[in-house]
Amino acid sequence: MIINGPGSAFELFFDEENSSDHQRGLPEAITAVYGGDWVLPDTRDGIYCYSNFVMSHDGRASFSVAGHEGGADVSAFNPHDQWLMGLLRARADAVIVGANTLRTESEHEWTSQFICPSDAEGFAQLRRLEGRQDAPVQVFVTRSGDITKSATVFHQKDLTSVIVTTVSGAERVASLGLRSVEVIVAGSHDVDLNHAIAELRRRFGVSSVLCEGGPRVYGAFVGAQLIDEEFLTLSPVLIGADENNRRPGLIEGLALLPASAHRARLLSVRRAGDHLFMRTAFAYTQV
Repeated sequence: MIINGPGSAFELFFDEENSSDHQRGLPEAITAVYGGDWVLPDTRDGIYCYSNFVMSHDGRASFSVAGHEGGADVSAFNPHDQWLMGLLRARADAVIVGANTLRTESEHEWTSQFICPSDAEGFAQLRRLEGRQDAPVQVFVTRSGDITKSATVFHQKDLTSVIVTTVSGAERVASLGLRSVEVIVAGSHDVDLNHAIAELRRRFGVSSVLCEGGPRVYGAFVGAQLIDEEFLTLSPVLIGADENNRRPGLIEGLALLPASAHRARLLSVRRAGDHLFMRTAFAYTQV
């Protein structure tokens, strides 16, 4: 396997798995760049849900400026962040984002090849090695069914696209005439993410799910206690906010109380320049 990497290897500060007895989860060519291993954990239901986000130094997830809503501006187009996105997508059977993310990034494809073309073949080899389909199922969550019909992913024959929505949302999606798109109805008024994940497993054989947001979709995933692990890039970029320019944080639409606050246990920390790359496991409070 040939992996070019982002120009230099990640600098490893801490990694629990480096001292474990687990078998190596990644090929040596990839661990040489990543600075260590990433073993997929066993989960209670056989489905591993993980997330990937970049956050500014002051805790913002987006500039919320037209043409600059995505994470690339937050990371300052950092090549290590893009390479890591390629790796995370390479191990995903499905990538899930919200309708607003699709709206603001309508030309995007949630694949390793799209975000990191220099290592497309290496990541494709990893998918084949792990017995995955050529590309992750592209999944879009929308309560209303307001979806961007012209989005690139809906017109790519080599990509499977799925819209997760409500009963009324499914009616609106049907009116768009997206013939190659599958629809999962997961609720009457709100999207039941647990049901959606179960349907993805039943209908498409999905066992690993990557959530890439945005903040409200992520809030719904955390609220449903679905996220097993989080990959978070901390960028040196400052964004700020004021009364006329609201910039979302990492999680929106979910307000936890002190007694019900969940916690994240640090699994690894890496560095590339002024960017930090953290992996954490989530522990949910039962109240």
